[in-house]
Amino acid sequence: MFENNIIHKLSKTFAVRVVKLCSHLKKTYQFDYIVETMAKQMLRSGTSIGANVRESKAAQSTADFISKMKIALKEGDECIYWLELLHDTGYLNETEFTSIYR
Repeated sequence: MFENNIIHKLSKTFAVRVVKLCSHLKKTYQFDYIVETMAKQMLRSGTSIGANVRESKAAQSTADFISKMKIALKEGDECIYWLELLHDTGYLNETEFTSIYR
């Protein structure tokens, strides 16, 4: 059931892409405290989306389900902020940015 839900699939796929991007940034900008800090924030928020979507599957009520999905939405918005900041400061080039942001 979980694997057939498009929201669940996309949120997990996005989390995998965020993990890979953070790994790429760590290798590319070794010992850069600024990019490391932003990447960690992006990693937390980007993987939290899928975790909250997944947790909503076991919601105790409709209100609990809505709460989990709203948290996922907020985490998504935060992740976009970190992606934009990494792009605007030159740590992500246009190709890297658009490949994950699309």
